[in-house]
Amino acid sequence: MTERVRLEIRDDVAYVTLDRADKRNALDWDMLVGLVDAAERIGRDASLRAVVLRGEGKAFCSGLDFPSFSKTPVRLARAFAKPRPGASNLFQEAALCFRRLPVPVIAVLHGSCFGGGLQIALGADFRFATPDCELSIMEAKWGLVPDMSGTITLRELLPMDVAMKLTMTGEVFDARKAKELGLVTEVVDDPLAAAEALVATIRTRSPDSVAATKVLFHRTWLASEDDALAAETLIQARLLAG
Repeated sequence: MTERVRLEIRDDVAYVTLDRADKRNALDWDMLVGLVDAAERIGRDASLRAVVLRGEGKAFCSGLDFPSFSKTPVRLARAFAKPRPGASNLFQEAALCFRRLPVPVIAVLHGSCFGGGLQIALGADFRFATPDCELSIMEAKWGLVPDMSGTITLRELLPMDVAMKLTMTGEVFDARKAKELGLVTEVVDDPLAAAEALVATIRTRSPDSVAATKVLFHRTWLASEDDALAAETLIQARLLAG
């Protein structure tokens, strides 16, 4: 763990908090490493039932801290490096690590959720946002493209033309538009309370069923009909055998 990310366990729920409020939780090396480390710790704790991902201060996450990486080009190179062909680099893993957890992950959004911050939020299973929360695929502002697993998560939620329009323009839009587009699950005045209410309901369900549901939909959402049906049968058989 790093000082940029705070991990708290309350009963059987993990709270992961981006803790760099003075920089609106902009992503630097330590925060990326802290997010991955938090997810790894959560993944080793079989007693946990859910994860709540949130940001301290006035924003969920304002995106990548470009100045910090420009001062440390070696770290930038390391963040882009991949341990093996086909693997995720550090930027990508900071979002994908929550997608890989066997428990539901709920992102609580407020203030701003830009660029890399939005891609991290999209790595969660659910996103609850305040009405005035602003979101943007903002990489175009820097002459870049989304490269923190956005190509995986955006295609599951948006038509290609909508994803390209938002990416090419870097449009900033509020949570209500995000809900209309399908990027946000719910828009509520108190997203943390709404997230905790969902967790309370999920906790009354079978943990094996909840974990299997997450695997099922991630494995089949864009799969062929044959592969989807095969996955349904295999996962259901494992549950019945248990």
